[in-house]
Amino acid sequence: MGNVDQETFSTPFEFKCEWKNALDDAEFVKVFSSDILEQYIINKRWYGGKASTLKYVEIVDHFKIASKKNTYYGVLLEVNFKEAFFQHYFMPLSFMSQDELDTSTIIAPIVMNGLQGYLVDALHQEDFRKLLFENIVQAQDDSSSKLVFHKGIKLADKSYKSSRFMGLEQSNTSIIYNDAYVLKIFRRIYVSTNPDYEISRFLTDRMHFKNTPAYTGSINLALPEGNITLGLMQELVPNQGDAWKFMLDAIDVVFENQKAKKIKIDKLPHLDLFQRVKIQKLPPEIIDWVGLSLFLRVQTMAIRTAEMHIALGGDIHDTAFTPTTYNGDYTVWLKNRMLYQFQNRLNIIENSLHKLDGLALELAQLFMENKKQVRKHFVDFDWTKMKSERIRIHGDYHLGQVLVNGDDFYILDFEGEPESTIRDRKVKQPPLKDVAGIFRSFHYAIYATIFNNKDKYTFDQETLFKSGELLFNYIVGIFLDAYVETAQRGNLNIGYSHEIEFLLRYCLLEKAVYELGYELNSRPRWAVIPLKGIQSIMGY
Repeated sequence: MGNVDQETFSTPFEFKCEWKNALDDAEFVKVFSSDILEQYIINKRWYGGKASTLKYVEIVDHFKIASKKNTYYGVLLEVNFKEAFFQHYFMPLSFMSQDELDTSTIIAPIVMNGLQGYLVDALHQEDFRKLLFENIVQAQDDSSSKLVFHKGIKLADKSYKSSRFMGLEQSNTSIIYNDAYVLKIFRRIYVSTNPDYEISRFLTDRMHFKNTPAYTGSINLALPEGNITLGLMQELVPNQGDAWKFMLDAIDVVFENQKAKKIKIDKLPHLDLFQRVKIQKLPPEIIDWVGLSLFLRVQTMAIRTAEMHIALGGDIHDTAFTPTTYNGDYTVWLKNRMLYQFQNRLNIIENSLHKLDGLALELAQLFMENKKQVRKHFVDFDWTKMKSERIRIHGDYHLGQVLVNGDDFYILDFEGEPESTIRDRKVKQPPLKDVAGIFRSFHYAIYATIFNNKDKYTFDQETLFKSGELLFNYIVGIFLDAYVETAQRGNLNIGYSHEIEFLLRYCLLEKAVYELGYELNSRPRWAVIPLKGIQSIMGY
């Protein structure tokens, strides 16, 4: 974990109140919110307001939780920005003396009622982490409590043995318990149950879906205006990393093979995008180039994706998870969302043309010339022609959300698209939107491999891009065949081939336009990937 420089504050903040009454003391709340917190949170990885200007931080709610030794506070923060919007965050606090500190990551030195010590994010104290685990293990259904712990049916351990942080802190903080469970503490919070908690619990408890880490417990805050999910605990799945890394390594082997065997890409059998192909029907020249192993793994991933969707659309009792048809309301929501996003991306690209050169600039100009055609594609969504059904979906499905476990895959992180509101993340959508997400991820993996190893493969860029597009079409063909077959066998209504292709094109375009904004803002050199994707989807 990153250390906070203790010299940030040269002298300790002094308060007359005791720690056990701190959050009821107006002076403490005022100084903590403005003088202490503003400096602290802007440096944290989980703080999502770095691109905006912080106006002020306010404590909107808190709760107290105590172990045998210490009193802790769970604090709900509202961060207000000068751009006239706000975000909510969760932060557990503790006050520790020098001897009690488990960490060098402190918020500020403080003196409480004459006692000198430090204000610390409580997750850095083992006593607090142990307290959370024990509360989940011993959880009883208590509807009168504001802080609600829940023990899942898959939680086998009865006692705390150990805890440690999982990797670097990201947008959430994950803690590994007893080397068997992961508790994800949500830093950014919403007045609504988090989709990750909701879907994980549903898939484990109701649908017994095996290919996601099993739900084992949670921490929620029951407020009059709604429930807030603070933590989600799941089984720790043994794994060999995520599917993104696996895919990069596998694609590198394909390009190495092309070089070693002097394969002429123009001589290989062509395959149209979305043309389904069975592994048994793959041309021998393609197997010679790519190898069978990658296609077999893609097939397994497709089957697991379809099984996830069958589970997510397989409950006739829980209305949050029953499949539903298309209607006018959904179409209005979809088009408004798409047109807003599209206009936003047009503004970004117009302001970013000066950052682009070569192929990226060429493709960006082509995109601008064809913007009416792209816009029309979004507007042309006609719900009356849709015969398939909408379900709850993963919502942010890509190779980084899939764990490799031997020859199998586990699907993680059902929180949804970070840019979307919590309400939008819960809207039922075509399951093919997730499929389009993973297809865009395959496309990314291919082009990331090309960009990162250009000198190694010794082909010119045109040959590499041709190879990349052909490889992409075959991966998509294998995935789609296995996915459609499994989905239809499981009675998941995804429509017939014409509708499947329309929805895939629509969702692929949506995803590529979404990615375009991200790339132009953070790494313009990579904008060529979504731009290339948009070009091949639209065929201009």
